[in-house]
Amino acid sequence: MPDPTAGHEPELLTITEAADVLRAPVATLRYWRHLGTGPNSFRLGRRVLYRRVDLRAWIDAQADQSPRR
Repeated sequence: MPDPTAGHEPELLTITEAADVLRAPVATLRYWRHLGTGPNSFRLGRRVLYRRVDLRAWIDAQADQSPRR
């Protein structure tokens, strides 16, 4: 039986994967998490995870806040 998730992006991302999506260092994501200014994240056990839709929403919100030239 074929894997239904094959070819699909994962819904939950580790902090390293989220940093790759945002093209930012992992340390920056940790700092934003500490400040409460970064994308929404949550703990699952010991792991910090990010939902892909939350990353996209955060990116869109940052783009909306930047001044237009």
